[in-house]
Amino acid sequence: MNYLAHAYLSFGDGEILAGNIFSDFVKGKKKFDFPKRIQLGIELHRSIDQFTDDHEATARAKQFFKPAYGLYAAAFVDVAYDHFLAIDNNVFAKDELKDFTTTTYNQLKEVEPLFPERFRTLFYYMQLQDWLYNYQFTEGIFRSFGGLVRRAAYMDDPRPACDVFLRHYEELNGCYQDFFPKLKAFAWEKLEELR
Repeated sequence: MNYLAHAYLSFGDGEILAGNIFSDFVKGKKKFDFPKRIQLGIELHRSIDQFTDDHEATARAKQFFKPAYGLYAAAFVDVAYDHFLAIDNNVFAKDELKDFTTTTYNQLKEVEPLFPERFRTLFYYMQLQDWLYNYQFTEGIFRSFGGLVRRAAYMDDPRPACDVFLRHYEELNGCYQDFFPKLKAFAWEKLEELR
């Protein structure tokens, strides 16, 4: 669910980006239906997710969302991480986020015929509502929380997530700060290994 992070951790490579962004919509051996570099992006995505799930900072962050969302807590943490990435001045200096998101959408459109069908619909709304850029704003995060709830079978109310995000904002930011530089280094090394 952390689309901005997966885009950023594709390191400017359009085909890696495609696999990295839509990996959640490709199950099992279906990844072999795609060109080799998109397959690498799918593998990178899966490695990023595993690293994220296993990191102690993510375990701390999940505790804030668990009382309301149980096993879905990780998805809410992913969205929160995208917010902190969007406002991270060490990653995106002034106006760089807009340039990055525009480039990301353009790179994805180049491989749109290869999109899994469910991602094609999601991408339409992602671009229309400029999710990647709007993660920097609280209202963008709240919309993303709402989208998570709508797509999940066992959730019906995003308000607890919004409350947790506001109440534990500094703690969640601390988890992001502890985690993201390590994730970036891991993702770069993993991509080099996969190539």
